[in-house]
This record gives sequence, structure tokens and C-alpha cells, in this order.
Amino acid sequence: MSADPTQTQTRPAELLSGVRVLDLTNVLSGPYATYQMALLGAEVIKVERPGEGDLARRLGASPELNARMMGTSFLAQNAGKKSVTIDLKHEDGKALFRELVASADVLVENFRPGVMDRLGLGHADLRQVRPDLIYCAISGFGQQGPMRANPAYDQIVQGLSGVMSITGDAQSAPLRVGYPLCDTLGGLSAAFAVASALFHRTRTGEGAFIDLAMLDATISAMGWAVSNYLIAGVEAQPIGNQNMTAAPSGAFRCADGPINIAANKQEQFERLCDLIGRPDLARDPRFAERETRKRNRAALNALIEEALAARGAEEWETLLNRNDIPAGRILTVPQILAHPQIVERALIQDIAMDQAGLGSVKVVRAGFSLGDSQPTAHGAPPTLGEHNAAIFDDLGIAPERLARLKDEGVV
Repeated sequence: MSADPTQTQTRPAELLSGVRVLDLTNVLSGPYATYQMALLGAEVIKVERPGEGDLARRLGASPELNARMMGTSFLAQNAGKKSVTIDLKHEDGKALFRELVASADVLVENFRPGVMDRLGLGHADLRQVRPDLIYCAISGFGQQGPMRANPAYDQIVQGLSGVMSITGDAQSAPLRVGYPLCDTLGGLSAAFAVASALFHRTRTGEGAFIDLAMLDATISAMGWAVSNYLIAGVEAQPIGNQNMTAAPSGAFRCADGPINIAANKQEQFERLCDLIGRPDLARDPRFAERETRKRNRAALNALIEEALAARGAEEWETLLNRNDIPAGRILTVPQILAHPQIVERALIQDIAMDQAGLGSVKVVRAGFSLGDSQPTAHGAPPTLGEHNAAIFDDLGIAPERLARLKDEGVV
């Protein structure tokens, strides 16, 4: 009997072990950034408002979990973190927070620009407490510019960035990407910037201020859609499930469902024609070359789909890949999560939630591994203020002072 791939054990990839990160973020972009750091072994401490916490605690598909302040949106991005509660508007809370900053390496926040400065807790203020602090401010539009004060949600940034204008087809565009793309890109960019700043600090001893705009991060990631316009003056158009650079390349109907096929090279196209029983298509003047295929895409796609109707998508997927033609079925989220490829790579981690009385929760690890080690969540997503006693005791906060702060609602 072969080994169960879900039981494969690898040691945690703790590249950020010893790094203390203060996470003042809410919902997705910031929590996703600090989650990547936690997966790599950093000690991430969520600093949350007493009684309320991260808004994501009340967001998600389960009303029961939302009511318990452990919503699925929170559980997905906060495994392995710790939680303390501090009222940053209270003078005693500010003093306590500064003591916590003195012990930290990194601070990540996603308030609107100017909020932390008005609290007296901006980068310039906290540098007096911790000169080598790496301070990452995530916002929709950055710390400068005419839009800096605008509120920003993922959909707003998707629309402004141009992403929606090229998503869908001529009939459906502009269309929102089906998950919070800009929040996620902002979080990934922030995590990369913080890791880079940490590396720089090991060489120079200098801290850093990182101004991360979700709009900037999204445009930076748009690749050819932006560069084709900047360099060649060609504006991207919404062409649905087709690839603008080649044909046949896109989504096609099979006997039982859709499949993506990317026969982008001439030899791949000719091989595809043979495999679907239509070698004549490779000799047809409309389809013989890349540019003529692009101009006659609709006619070519119709003929290919006619041939693909003879078999199911999984059978075509196997046959085409075996012949070096990139192909893959279009799956649902449940289908891909159950796929042997994802199972064998142990991308999903099951974490006990005993402290919250929830049994266990499944979370997604980082999208890479390192040899025999893998980014790993080192604990369950925290309940609100779960680590107050441990963290504040570590700072040397006297029990009577902590009791007073709790009575006053500061923690």
C-alpha cells in the first residue's frame, strides 16, 4: 500500500524565526501579508481594539462563526498569530503600545493615510522608540497623491486599476475578478517588501518605511496589459476566455464540460489538429500561421469544439498533456482542493482549534516549499485578546497595572 500523501511530514520553514511583527491590520490585504510572515516562523502579534477586533472576525459564510467572532474570513488569514487588545486612542493604551513597539522588528498597518500620525503613533513617532523599526503602511492609494484619503475596497481598486475593463468579453466587461485580487496582490507585495527590508537591515542596521498602495501593486502585476500600451500603444481589450497573444488558446467545450487548451506554438497547433482528427486545419490558409489564426479565431474555435465533443474533458486533458500540449479542465474550488496534485503537496493544513471550542480548521499554506521544509502555521487563529497575559507579562507589565488597564477598558 502506498503512503498517504496527506501524512507526509516536513519540518517548518522558519526563515523569519526570531522576527516580531505587530499586525494592526484588518480584513484581508494586511492580514494576508502578515499571515505569510507567520507561516515563515515570525511571531505575529495582532493588536486589536478591545471588544471589537479585526472586522474579519465577523465576516464569512458561517453566521455561527461570525457571532463567535471567529468568522471564516478571519480564520483563513490569521492562523499562527497571537492577539492582544489595546485601545490606541487612550493615552495609557498608547504608552503600552509604545512599550510593545520597542520589542518589535516590524509593524504593519492598513489604516487610511494620516490616522496613525494623528494618534501620535506614526512612523516618525515610533522611530523614536525603535530606530530600526520596519514600518509598512498598506493603503488603497498610498501616502501621497490626490486619492490618498479615499476609502478603498478591493472592488474599487479593481475598477480603477483597469482590471475590470479587460475582464470578461465584449458583452460582459467590465467584470469583477471573482476573488479579492487587489487585496491579495497588495498583501503579497507588502510581505515581499517587508522581507526585503529585513534583509537590508541585517546588512545596514537601518529600519524602513514602506508605502504600499494596492492600486500600485495591482498595476505592477498586470503585465502585458500595461506594457503593450506603454511600449506599443496597443490598448488591451476584454476577450473573455481567450488568450490575445495566440490561437487556439483559451476555453473550449468538450462532451461533458469545459477545458483550457493553450496550443500557442506552431508545432503544438499542428499536433492538436492531428489529435482531434482534423489535420486539414493546419493546412487551411485561414489557420496556417499564428496571425491568420488570431484573425480567424472564432471560426477555428468552432471547428475545434466540434471535434472535442467526441470525448470528455478529463480524457482530452490526459491525451493533450501526454503530447506536450498544455491543457487543463476548468474546475470548481471543491474539485481542485480535492485534486491529488493539491493533496500530495500538502497545501491544506488542518489546525486544532481547541482554545476556541471549534474542533479544527483547514487553512491554505504559502504557495511554495523549501526542499524538505514548508511554510507552516504554528497555531490556531487566536481568540480576541487571547495572548494579553503572556505578551504583556513578557514586556514586564506589572499585574496590578494590567488589571487597572483592563478595568479601564484599555486592554
